[in-house]
Amino acid sequence: MNLLHLNAFIQLLFCALLLTNTQSYADSAVKPQDALLGSYEYPYPVKVFPRDWLNQSLSMAYMDVPAGEMTTLQGTVLLLHGKNFSGAYWKDTIAALSGRGYRVIAPDQVGFGKSSKPLKQYTFHSMATDTKALLEHLGVNRVAVVGHSMGGMLATRFALMYPQTVQKLALINPIGLEDWKRIVPYEPLQKAIAREQKQTPESIQRYMSNAYFAGEWQARYDPLLDIQAGWALGPDAKHMAVIDALTSEMVFTQPVLYEFANLKMPTLLIIGTRDRTAIGRNRAPATLRGSLGRYDQLGRQAAEAIPNAKLVELAGVGHLPQYEDFPVYLNALSHFLIEKPR
Repeated sequence: MNLLHLNAFIQLLFCALLLTNTQSYADSAVKPQDALLGSYEYPYPVKVFPRDWLNQSLSMAYMDVPAGEMTTLQGTVLLLHGKNFSGAYWKDTIAALSGRGYRVIAPDQVGFGKSSKPLKQYTFHSMATDTKALLEHLGVNRVAVVGHSMGGMLATRFALMYPQTVQKLALINPIGLEDWKRIVPYEPLQKAIAREQKQTPESIQRYMSNAYFAGEWQARYDPLLDIQAGWALGPDAKHMAVIDALTSEMVFTQPVLYEFANLKMPTLLIIGTRDRTAIGRNRAPATLRGSLGRYDQLGRQAAEAIPNAKLVELAGVGHLPQYEDFPVYLNALSHFLIEKPR
């Protein structure tokens, strides 16, 4: 074997080892999941709230965790999940807030988690309406709303629609701080579905690693893969690809940032400044891709646009502060929740 062939062999071996490493979690730990996550265990008991859409009977799953027994009730906190997640990933936040005296309600929006997955047009307005109906069903009139990622867009829409219900608003690395459709070409739904159908546990892990953690995956992030990767392997994979495409279209076409000035309640922005999340970045002109998802800039712009906003920047942290730096994230959130309105 000459030197040229030896170098080529070494490169192929290195690539094979790299591929093996990126696949190790998916190969060993991902369990196929059906659309309703029937075999997926949540950290707290899950209840179901019936909904109706054009004569379709739907279900909205949620967790309703009471304040800790040895605490004084401080109020109710509503947690709104991101697009690639469900109410389950709030596990540590729920435990911490419950222990501090808060009742915590964490729903799965219709189209996500253990809730129904109907083929329909998804809108933040309808999700906010469902969430308000759930709160009324539970006898809750006032809440502090906490939204992460896509949940930040939903939290904003909810606060705009029901300002009398929202005592405080906390947005944790919310997406939608910029209007991608002004830069990124629209992706037709059929093309988006075809792309989603090609997803594998490996490609999902690769996306999350690069988008959320700057390529530095750690074993403690593995649970974040369970649902999305499980759906990719599950019996309803084709259906879930359509749902993912429909909800992605919602995020892309329904910006909320133009209405930030109408948010009157105290608002907290917890921003991991390393975050570079941007929907459709790969479709944007190459010269503009680097300017998208700059949370080190977008967080400050959002804080200036929201009248009564406080910005907490977390240097070196990405899209999921509640996973990367939980103590600092929780400290910022809990202090905000107990602060008296100015």
